[in-house]
Amino acid sequence: MQTKYSRRRRNKPGSPPGILTVDPDARAPRLTLVKLDAGSVKFHDAPDLNALQPPETGAIWLNVDGLGDAETLQKIAQIFGLHPLAMEDVVNLNQRPKLDDYEGHHFIVVRMPEENDGFRTEQVAMFLGERFVVTFQEHQGDVFDPVRTRLKNPQSAIRGRGAGYLAYALIDSVTDAYFPLLEALGDRLELLEDDVVMRPSSEQVKTIHTLKHQLMMVRGAVWPMRDLLSSLVRDDGGHFTEATVPYLRDCQDHTFQLMDVIETYREIASGLVDLHLSSQANSTNEVMRVLTLIATIFIPLTFVVGVYGMNFADMPELQWRWGYPAVMIGMAVMAVALAVWFKRKGWLGGKR
Repeated sequence: MQTKYSRRRRNKPGSPPGILTVDPDARAPRLTLVKLDAGSVKFHDAPDLNALQPPETGAIWLNVDGLGDAETLQKIAQIFGLHPLAMEDVVNLNQRPKLDDYEGHHFIVVRMPEENDGFRTEQVAMFLGERFVVTFQEHQGDVFDPVRTRLKNPQSAIRGRGAGYLAYALIDSVTDAYFPLLEALGDRLELLEDDVVMRPSSEQVKTIHTLKHQLMMVRGAVWPMRDLLSSLVRDDGGHFTEATVPYLRDCQDHTFQLMDVIETYREIASGLVDLHLSSQANSTNEVMRVLTLIATIFIPLTFVVGVYGMNFADMPELQWRWGYPAVMIGMAVMAVALAVWFKRKGWLGGKR
């Protein structure tokens, strides 16, 4: 069983580098291929790997959903000349966003957000060559549908800008996918803040802890992407044209915006813990204040009852015909007088 904080590698300690050890429970790979050539785009499901080769013109995008077949992954690596160390990182799903430069291609790792029984991120490994982009995902379902839609549009500029611009578009889709997630977290924080002030409860502490943990995971995925995009902006490998670099800078600016929002939300979440404790303390103080005022009103009444409860024979009031009504009226007047005095002091919720 994998615990919340564990990050386990498939390879045994001391294993030779570049060993491809897949998860036996992982799904079998499902391949989709997109060919871009002279402004035209063709989509292919389940392409024949035996006939697949890097193109001489245009560019291709091969997407692999599922990492459960080592033979298929190795064959793809042979076709595109992918480095064994990078392929080892593809199947070890605990990578942080990074950029590794190998001969003939870049290896890029990003963390893609997804909502499925709570917040988690999925590793997306990307290889960028001169005329190809190869992406590996853990399973089906991603945030690349807007890119696919743009590719199907004959007027889209993405068709003729090469593999570098396509790689940028995929990274930008992953980056932008964090904005709706953070907006949803922000709405939850706003509602929670109102509840903490108006209706503090012990269940809110669990919710705050969950939100802080989710923000920590988002931060761990977004923070390294700033360094990744900074490296891509300064890329000297020739995979990105001068026309693509401004778009990479814009994507990098999005990560700065995300980090600003994340840090703001983390401060709010941390402040909610203190706010919850203060609200609980104020609620307790309010209860104690009411109980104290009630006790203060009944203390003199208890004294009167105690006096007349003494067993002395010579107590004139006991023989008086109106003694009992007089004592009861006196006690009532005393209680009302104390209540009015507390009200004027503002201790019963009135103005001081």
